[in-house]
Amino acid sequence: MTWISIAAMYFVFWWLTLFAILPFGLKTQDDDKDVTLGTEASAPRGPHMLRAMLWTTIVTAVLMGGFYGVTKGLGYNFDDIPNLLPRSN
Repeated sequence: MTWISIAAMYFVFWWLTLFAILPFGLKTQDDDKDVTLGTEASAPRGPHMLRAMLWTTIVTAVLMGGFYGVTKGLGYNFDDIPNLLPRSN
């Protein structure tokens, strides 16, 4: 793999992980019992994007490290995926 394909995979993994991590740790105004007039009670209490982006970067780095270890260290590739699953008789 070239560094361009690794960067492209990291970019895709990062965005997928971001949308998976965004709901974690989110507090709504209703949770804090402090609803601002003119807003929905289910609106987020405060911004947490910096924390979400940091966690996304950490989780994506771990995922990419695992992917790199499986592909380079163990020598697996996408063609080996069907062979990893148990076969039914």
